[in-house]
Amino acid sequence: MAINNMTTIKQINELINWTDFSKIEMRVGTIVRAEIFKEAKKPAYKITIDFGNFGIKKTSAQITKLYLPDEIIGKQVIAVVNFPSKQIATIQSECLILGAVNEDEVTLLTTDKPVKNGLRIG
Repeated sequence: MAINNMTTIKQINELINWTDFSKIEMRVGTIVRAEIFKEAKKPAYKITIDFGNFGIKKTSAQITKLYLPDEIIGKQVIAVVNFPSKQIATIQSECLILGAVNEDEVTLLTTDKPVKNGLRIG
């Protein structure tokens, strides 16, 4: 079903303004480590991402339906890096990897060409 007017969009979610959007720090990073997160309640991976000048950050991601740990190492992903840290089982999550969610399957948002780690998405 196509969205064809602003009223429909408002019904889906509250509209944000440019100031709201500009607060979100979405950056490109390269996954440098990924392993099964045994302590997580739902199937997930522990992931370490290199964001260049913005440092190396850890997180977890429930992407086990479509990806194996070995195949995501070296993959560039898009993540929100300015959320406060959050304790998830045994790790402190420092960013949120973005993906397209289809029920319990998550497809990672990536770049179609290699870019410098840390570049801002806008």
